[in-house]
Amino acid sequence: MWLSWEVASQAALVILIVVMVADLTVPANGDRSLLGLVTIAEETARVLVLYSLWQFSRAKAITKVAGAMENGRWLWRLEQSLHLPSELALQQAFFSHRLVMQFLNIYYATMHVPVMGGVLVWLFWRYRDRYVTVRNVLAMTIAGCVTIQLIPLAPPRLLPDLGFVDAGLAYGQSVYGTGGSGISNQLAAMPSQHYAWSFLAAIAIIQISRSRWRWLALLHPMLTALAVTVTANHWWLDGVVAAMVMGVAAGIQFGAVAIAARFRSTTSWPPVIPLSTAMTSDV
Repeated sequence: MWLSWEVASQAALVILIVVMVADLTVPANGDRSLLGLVTIAEETARVLVLYSLWQFSRAKAITKVAGAMENGRWLWRLEQSLHLPSELALQQAFFSHRLVMQFLNIYYATMHVPVMGGVLVWLFWRYRDRYVTVRNVLAMTIAGCVTIQLIPLAPPRLLPDLGFVDAGLAYGQSVYGTGGSGISNQLAAMPSQHYAWSFLAAIAIIQISRSRWRWLALLHPMLTALAVTVTANHWWLDGVVAAMVMGVAAGIQFGAVAIAARFRSTTSWPPVIPLSTAMTSDV
């Protein structure tokens, strides 16, 4: 469904080569529209590199599967001890409603990448100064999630003994296939990047947009939470940990910006010479 990491990385390489050629041939004071296209191409290459790293990491994150089922059952027991809502009860409440389940399967499979990509395009086009912050938080969130995913953990749908049903397979809409033959890593459940990306997209829209309709962005993480749970693709705690990872990433980003701003305010190069000193000093 999505570009493979090989195709994305190759596309990024081609774009970077074109940009390098353009930088050599287009003068700094050249056609503004052409310079703008070069800027767009550079950022497209960066995003493709980020995307390819995400896909590559997902493909290589799990080097062993031993303990995945036990870890999934342990998480299930932990959620029960914390008195979290039951994913199983929620799935059973929705499962007989065919159209709703088909919609949620589609939402789970298709919406996380286009929505996050659309937010990045919108920010790059309308709020360039805020774009870099969101992009950096996204990059660090992906890195944090992939690191935690080195620990194999089975999602609910791979634990039918607990009562869960693989909704994608049941309705012929699975992106995973049977027995691990699908396009995605089936044991990279904790934490959920579906959750993380939906949180980040909604927060960015609400914080940056000035439209009175911006609060509708909350529907995306709400629908995402419903979709990943009802389809039995993630646990509640997958979302909690994803939010924590995104929060840490945002803290690092804003902390780095604050430190950089403080450093710039306390240092100046070249040094500024007071006007009175400059006028009285010997030449």
